[in-house]
Amino acid sequence: MVLDALARLAEERVGHRFKGLPPDAADLTVGELAAQRRNLFTGGFTTPVLALSAERLEHNLAALETFAERHGLAFAPHGKTSMAPQLFHRQIERGAWGITLAVPHQVRVAREFGVERVFLANELVDAAALRWIAAEQDADPAFRFVCYVDSVRGVELMDAALAGASRPVDVVVELAAGEGARTGVRTEAQCAAVADAVSAARTLRLVGVAGYEGEVPQADPERVRAWLRRLVALAVDFDKAGRFAGLDEIVVSAGGSAWFDAVADVFAEVPELSAPVLKLLRSGAYVSHDDGHYERLTPFNRVPQEGGLEPAFRLWTQVVSRPSAEQAFTNAGKRDAAYDLDLPVARVVRRDGTERPATGIEVTGLSDQHAWLRTSSEADVEVGDWVGLGLSHPCTSFDKWALIPVAEADGTVVDYIRTFF
Repeated sequence: MVLDALARLAEERVGHRFKGLPPDAADLTVGELAAQRRNLFTGGFTTPVLALSAERLEHNLAALETFAERHGLAFAPHGKTSMAPQLFHRQIERGAWGITLAVPHQVRVAREFGVERVFLANELVDAAALRWIAAEQDADPAFRFVCYVDSVRGVELMDAALAGASRPVDVVVELAAGEGARTGVRTEAQCAAVADAVSAARTLRLVGVAGYEGEVPQADPERVRAWLRRLVALAVDFDKAGRFAGLDEIVVSAGGSAWFDAVADVFAEVPELSAPVLKLLRSGAYVSHDDGHYERLTPFNRVPQEGGLEPAFRLWTQVVSRPSAEQAFTNAGKRDAAYDLDLPVARVVRRDGTERPATGIEVTGLSDQHAWLRTSSEADVEVGDWVGLGLSHPCTSFDKWALIPVAEADGTVVDYIRTFF
């Protein structure tokens, strides 16, 4: 089933639906185009075009696989970063426990492509979605689904929607990262009340605790570790109270892309409980990494001996106007580039097959379909040049491109990644 679903991606026609691809490939399937191994720069691709580095993508996949193994962590990378089933399966092939997702649509995509384990890092109270989850569980005994709960009311809504389900839905109590943080239960006493409500519901099963340390107010190593120790202590208290009786494993989960070093440190302190503990890390932005937000925050900056990540995205855009010595415009804008956290960064200029650093070029703003470039006297850039931009925030980079070429260092395109947002 999995191979069939992935194979169907290669059968899609290139056509006009996918940005940046060669117009003369319109009648080809994605698989046929990939087999041609065209060059990104000379093979008819049009600007703007987003590309993933084949080498850097592979490097990043290996880096988190190694990190998780070294620290005894199970890994469920957050798939909402890419929503790319091909990448889901590359992660699973590298030992991932499953895939983390955020909303029901994303779970449907994952299931369509054969993902057997899904951790939904969100509350789920939509009755139609819950009935679909129950049907998936009934139809596939191997399907493992876990989601957050953070209120008695939410538990009641879930229980009502799941009435008649043959298998209970597994849930973890979400501990909030602090007052004013995002979702999650604010106090340990309230966590116990939610857990009691789960116990009273026939259609739910409490399997652990979880949360997201990235929401800790004024996050720093000490505050993040303090919150993670609260999460571990909550699991210990629940276990002592018998709330996990009868489980084969207890889930303790955290871990975005900014503090996975702290998660590894604190989860190493988890004591022996009444059942084996699944220490589940959920970092997702590492797949492509970025030039900006996560580049600054990656834990590998704090512990370089653990490894490193490399920005794998490059948005190639073309200079279409050079109205003055201080200004230039390229043909990629908000429709093409992530800009919610940081503006793109000019990395290289390409002319006549030669690349050089984008010295003296700064992206100062984005219109819908233009990037505004400030150019100093050092800038060597003219109309027709290709400018390679580094992008921030992978989540809002992947969602702008439905089919993304994967290019080797010499520009040879070896694959195409299909996204579903």
